[in-house]
Amino acid sequence: MIRCIEWNGLQAVEFSKGDYTALLIPSVGANLIRLANTKLGVEILRTPTAEEVETFKSRPQIFGLPLLFPPNRIEHGRYEFEGRTYQYPITIEKEQNYHHGIIKGEPFVVSKAEEDEDSVKIECRYYSNAANDAIYKDFPHAFKCKIVYKLSHKGLKQEVVFSNRSEQNMPVGVGFHTPIVIPFAGGEAADYRMRVAVGEQVELSERNLPTGNKLPLDEKWAKLREGGLQVTDCEPLEAGFTLREIEVDGKSYRGAVVENIKTGVKVFYEVDDKTTYWTLWNNGGQVNYCCPEPQSWTTNAPNAANPKAAGFVAVEPGEKWKAVYKLYAK
Repeated sequence: MIRCIEWNGLQAVEFSKGDYTALLIPSVGANLIRLANTKLGVEILRTPTAEEVETFKSRPQIFGLPLLFPPNRIEHGRYEFEGRTYQYPITIEKEQNYHHGIIKGEPFVVSKAEEDEDSVKIECRYYSNAANDAIYKDFPHAFKCKIVYKLSHKGLKQEVVFSNRSEQNMPVGVGFHTPIVIPFAGGEAADYRMRVAVGEQVELSERNLPTGNKLPLDEKWAKLREGGLQVTDCEPLEAGFTLREIEVDGKSYRGAVVENIKTGVKVFYEVDDKTTYWTLWNNGGQVNYCCPEPQSWTTNAPNAANPKAAGFVAVEPGEKWKAVYKLYAK
């Protein structure tokens, strides 16, 4: 099923397949603001209420699947690459940093909507160029961003593709500030545990920027790998980590998983090899969501002592960068 609807004054696309249903807002960063498994009664993502629509427009990063390009923070909003200076506005005054990217609230267009017996596919596109100054003034590269959402009985598969249409090598760093609802299948926050494929903790400064030091996981953070950590109705959590696969259901797993330890119902968030870093954030701990945030590069990677080791990449003219993510419940 695919249909265009009005959602609290915004045009939306509602689509479903099997036990899954989703809601997409193309005009606000092509953000998928709802993903639910109706058979299990699981609401996976934090969806704005009618009273939160204006908050969603101004802070889309705390709802749904908000695309961050570049992810997390850039020190002083500035970095240099191949003799060019990239300057973004300061968005966190107390830290003097820029954060959460230039594309999360930009209007995409639905370029394709298809359905067959097995799946529904919705494709959204955004074009940046000299005539589209909203992004180009801060990031002077012509590019195309394509997000493809494919919904099937297995859940959601999301593809993100950046195509460099400029004449210079284009830096590409991508992340998602994904708020997973907890509790999502009854019970209380204490009934849920999150595990994440983390390796070492990345030490952060008072400005929430990596210091260059990597630390072994302490007793608390080690629970993300084994046993699971309670991440809502708890203390504030905000930390950065390298990625190292964990074992889930007897198999090597690259992602995050949240389980109701009383019922066994789980939400899975899988990432591919483009993800090299995690940020974990629970917005103070007293809200009903926590964000395991996959990032293709370490926070502030362009300014790192060794940007390449921090995941910094650039796409050559005419070339593409692609990442794949999966979200599902069972």
